[in-house]
Amino acid sequence: MKDTFDFIINDEDEVMLLLYVRDGEPKDASIAINITDNTAVLHRNDDDDILLNEIPEQVIDSLQDADSLLVCEMSREENEEDTKIIYAYEADINL
Repeated sequence: MKDTFDFIINDEDEVMLLLYVRDGEPKDASIAINITDNTAVLHRNDDDDILLNEIPEQVIDSLQDADSLLVCEMSREENEEDTKIIYAYEADINL
């Protein structure tokens, strides 16, 4: 459950990554996307990289046209309505 993530694409074809908050603050975040196998590695900081598997084709297509990815790290709560955004930041995209 620690690495649960989801992507949302808005009407302007901008992608946002949602995931549960991780230890340590994000710093100089970037994401390396492998378009051949629909995976990516989110580099949050010097000590934390997150492997993202099975990224939907539509998300990959949208990311290829973008310079950065908006990332929102959410709190982990018993009641979903109590969930809060802990970190919101942009990660530079590397293809």
